[in-house]
Amino acid sequence: MGSLGKIAVIGGGSWATALAKLLMRNCDRIVWYMHRQDRIDDFIRYRHNPVYLSDVSFDIERIDFTSDINEACRQADTLVVAVPSPYFKGIADGITVDIADKYIVSAVKGIVPDVNMIVTDYFSDRFGCTDDHLMVIGGPCHAEEVALERLSYLTIGCHNTANSREFASLIASAKLKTIISSDVAGIEYGAVLKNVYAIAAGIVNGMKAGDNFMAMLVCNAIREMRRFVDAVSPMPDRDIDRSAYLGDLLVTAYSKFSRNHNFGSMIGKGYSVKAAMMEMAMVAEGYYGTKCIHEINVSGVHVDMPILDCVYSILYDSRSARRAIDSITDTFS
Repeated sequence: MGSLGKIAVIGGGSWATALAKLLMRNCDRIVWYMHRQDRIDDFIRYRHNPVYLSDVSFDIERIDFTSDINEACRQADTLVVAVPSPYFKGIADGITVDIADKYIVSAVKGIVPDVNMIVTDYFSDRFGCTDDHLMVIGGPCHAEEVALERLSYLTIGCHNTANSREFASLIASAKLKTIISSDVAGIEYGAVLKNVYAIAAGIVNGMKAGDNFMAMLVCNAIREMRRFVDAVSPMPDRDIDRSAYLGDLLVTAYSKFSRNHNFGSMIGKGYSVKAAMMEMAMVAEGYYGTKCIHEINVSGVHVDMPILDCVYSILYDSRSARRAIDSITDTFS
């Protein structure tokens, strides 16, 4: 299997399930960590994930399931981490074995709450993982469409191109194309921001503001993303129009599979934030990402982010969605 060795998937949700399916095309065996043993037991019984992407079947004889995060880390050389950002720190901080020399592939589309760090920085700071061993998966790619084997594209970011190419070879197929990038931090921050802007797009959709205004919102969102990402992680040759940034923003802002868009749409229709969260079957990452990015920006980055500030005021300051959206219309160009 090359330098990446044995792969462990960390997480039991839709994205973890989709990535596990991709990996099993080219890996003889994988380790799969899920927090709940009862979910593992049901998975083994039914040969598919009982809760997420349940139409996707697996050869369970080639999977070493475990509900012990340290056992997964001991068995594997590469950890593919695909858990919602609100739960990431609780899982990661349960790791007591040495993982400094492991390869880490983050498919977490959010910032670590409370510490406001992107996931690769957290692995570096907390566990001593080196930059060359840290990778990130970027979109545009919904787990549901991967499961349906619709043509999809993923960007693999790593400072070591050889490592990103090797991991790309493990997931690539006729229906899954890969793109290589060295912009690890940019991809991670972009993945957080596109969820924030998808909530804004959902709010606009729920308010029935129309396609014309939606286009202006998304157009200005990508500029706002560029301002923030260039300020927090400068990179002279970054092209914000590439798929990991603009493409991921577009699919998340418009798609019926986008939980962030659907969350925002409920708010735009008049749901309270609490009611919308209770209605959601899955985590809307943008809710947490909004607070994290807002705190990062006000504490030291200080770039102009009217859309982010608008979403923050709705989610955390209980501002009327309509009044908040109306307040930013004159900032668009």
